[in-house]
Amino acid sequence: MFSLDRLDAALLGELTRNPRAGIVDLSAKLGVARNTVQSRIRKLEESGAVTGYRPVVDLPKLGVPLQAFIGAELVQARMGHVIAQLGRFPEVLEVHATTGREDLLIRMAAQSQEDLLLVLERIHAIEGVAHTTTTLALTTPIAYRTQPLVEHITRDAGHGRSSSPGQP
Repeated sequence: MFSLDRLDAALLGELTRNPRAGIVDLSAKLGVARNTVQSRIRKLEESGAVTGYRPVVDLPKLGVPLQAFIGAELVQARMGHVIAQLGRFPEVLEVHATTGREDLLIRMAAQSQEDLLLVLERIHAIEGVAHTTTTLALTTPIAYRTQPLVEHITRDAGHGRSSSPGQP
């Protein structure tokens, strides 16, 4: 597990707001040397804490306004098969294995209700899918985010790697 401090949290915040920010800009905003920023980014990437830099895509502006969450009950011996098949659907954005009645939570997007129905029919046709429940998202008042949690878990951490808990 990678241990974050407040500088890492601030750096992640800046990169979240602007993944294309340059080292010089990040250095100026954070008030640290360029080498420090480069070193921290490299360590975050090498540890796997940062896995990439992606654009935030507004699907409705691309003509894909519907999002749905599908809870799927499966025949357990077929979970791997079902997940592999779902990975072939371009409309499937995420698949989570879950506890409870449903085994998978599938987040998908569609251009229309008709397209949603077609995708649901294809999901039902996958061998191993026993039952589904579909919930349409009306709005997304809080989009996927990580920065508040990063700030929360680092609030008591020092500003720099030499700090340890309990030391000034």
